Amino acid sequence: MNQFKNKVIWITGASSGIGEALAVSFAAQGARLILSARREEELKRVGTQCKLPELDLMILPFDLHNTSKASALAAQVINKFGRIDILINNGGFSQRSEAINTPEEIERKLMEVNYFAAVNLSKAVLPYMKRQKSGHIVVVSSIAGKFGFFLRSSYSAAKHALHGYFESLRLENEKSGIRVLMVCPGKIQTAISQNAVIASGSRHDQMDPSHVNAMSAEECARQIVKGILKNKEEMLIGGKELLTVIIKRFFPKLFGRIIRKQSPY
Repeated sequence: MNQFKNKVIWITGASSGIGEALAVSFAAQGARLILSARREEELKRVGTQCKLPELDLMILPFDLHNTSKASALAAQVINKFGRIDILINNGGFSQRSEAINTPEEIERKLMEVNYFAAVNLSKAVLPYMKRQKSGHIVVVSSIAGKFGFFLRSSYSAAKHALHGYFESLRLENEKSGIRVLMVCPGKIQTAISQNAVIASGSRHDQMDPSHVNAMSAEECARQIVKGILKNKEEMLIGGKELLTVIIKRFFPKLFGRIIRKQSPY
């Protein structure tokens, strides 16, 4: 496969999990990559795995909690590569706390990282994509963006918000050659549950049992790449848990009975 050869692809949350798997996959297809996350050393590790020449790789660390300088970040990418073909808004973190116990500070951080960061970065790259008359924005949402769940109130709210915003953005920009793909993973074998925040602000620091034998990050990345190539607008990726999305749509009362019996973990 070389459909992505010389394409300039910016990936957030690239230091682990789905973002890391995407980076390795795109690199193998000859893409030019910008890797972003907080941990610079981990980004460099992923960059080494990608085996790209310095000319085709940019390590651009920053914290998604503050994307007020998103335009300056996008300008750095343009200065090096001259264009941005694909932006993958993958970075984020989850939650494991009841709404009543979750401080406003944590709720705002969940919204900032999971929603506003994707909005700000996408708005920063849009002028360049419109000038190119082409571009692809990929947003990694979640099945939590399709329905609420125990211990996920603000995380789910942020993911729901992504759908409303980016479905609107798609309609506004598709005549400029810009496509938007919403990706809704279910259970994927990553560190998302370990890195989830609890009410105290600390890490959950445990892998949820439902994630132990879940789909690999590499398979999830493979499906996302395929979805980009097929110009899909939305994808559900995962295992049998995806059935809940279909059940909720067509059999809401049955969904209500099923979801109440599920473990929060």
